[in-house]
Amino acid sequence: MGLKDRLEDERLHGTAANRAGVSHWRRRLLEEVNLDELALLGLAQRRARLEKVTGHIVGREGPVLSPGERAALIRRVVDEALGLGVLEPLLADETVTEIMVNGPDHVFVEREGRVQRVDTAFASEDQLYQTIDRIVAQVNRRVDESSPMVDARLPGGERVNVIIPPLSLVGPVLTIRRFPRSYTIEELAARASLDAPTGLLLAAFVRARLNLVISGGTGTGKTTMLNALSAFIPGHERIVTIEDSAELRLRQEHVVPLESRPPNIEDKGRITIRDLVRNALRMRPDRIIVGEVRGGETLDMLQAMNTGHEGSMVTVHANSTEDAVYRLQTLASMSDVKLPFDTIRDQIDSAVDVIVHLGRGPDGSRRIVEVAAVSTRRGERLRLEPIMTFESLPIGPDRVVRGEFRHRPLPAPLATRLFHAGEGVPPVFGVRADDGEGR
Repeated sequence: MGLKDRLEDERLHGTAANRAGVSHWRRRLLEEVNLDELALLGLAQRRARLEKVTGHIVGREGPVLSPGERAALIRRVVDEALGLGVLEPLLADETVTEIMVNGPDHVFVEREGRVQRVDTAFASEDQLYQTIDRIVAQVNRRVDESSPMVDARLPGGERVNVIIPPLSLVGPVLTIRRFPRSYTIEELAARASLDAPTGLLLAAFVRARLNLVISGGTGTGKTTMLNALSAFIPGHERIVTIEDSAELRLRQEHVVPLESRPPNIEDKGRITIRDLVRNALRMRPDRIIVGEVRGGETLDMLQAMNTGHEGSMVTVHANSTEDAVYRLQTLASMSDVKLPFDTIRDQIDSAVDVIVHLGRGPDGSRRIVEVAAVSTRRGERLRLEPIMTFESLPIGPDRVVRGEFRHRPLPAPLATRLFHAGEGVPPVFGVRADDGEGR
């Protein structure tokens, strides 16, 4: 065996021994600690107590270690006993936006929009199952062969999805999605997610109580954009937010956040987004914000936008602004109220004023790629007029997306609504006359 192979073999054996050692010290810790006494302590006190006990055990029974190695061992043992074990350092890393565990030996993370594998692994499949059980137990759920898929939440609010064999062929799969940090429009403009004039225009749309749909694919930043735009809602208005997982962080005082609820172990007690939208209409909201529409609640949301809840906002999965319209039609048709497609399209035409579409580049960058106004004359089919588009240049060897934000005149009816609300139109846009010419 060559030197390189021997070193690699020693590294692998050392890693396995280290994992086994952590499991040994975790068992010793649980043998010595008083669990009843521990239950009375807060989280910070509990961690401090476990670190102290683990330090005594390792100092009394363990091998000779450097201060750094000893501190790392104690931290890993306490993470195993108290937190999510090997995932704790990843959860503490603010640059990590998603954690993907594909079986005990394959852990991937997303940083800056790029997915990469990390040198982290579970000691065994049993240890991964223990971590999963610890997560789902917090929300009174279970995961087993009879219920092999489950959604849950961590105490910090991160969304968790679990799927296990026999549905998964690579062992237990655990996906943890972290909340995006709240950004202001100015911060998003500094990150080239949009340009300053578009930010001013979108802020004017929100203040003028236009109904906005934010569309995009998975991971394009729809919730981040929704959160940033919500900052321009006046503080005196009553806002009801509806989400599957409460991610929005509105700064206004009068906000009522609602969150859907999955069924319990007996498959009862489910509260859907549609149930919450219907209930929200009875809560006297000035605006309703839905984190994402996925089904029949779309029709209820469109009707709410049409009946005195102007300025509402919603996100939807779509690949373009036009696709967002078709997607809304399809989702609205899933309602138990069966309406012709033409009628649903008329509902969308009356309810939605502007569609903001976000995209994600090959370099992981997220930005607004199109803003379109719903501009339909009487008797016409629903028509979209682009207000802003991002035109990208050919990608070079560095794989960085570069391009330019192009601005177009606003339709006259849209500009008129802004004028009556006391809002201006940024000069780079201008206003399109009724005859279709900009001025």
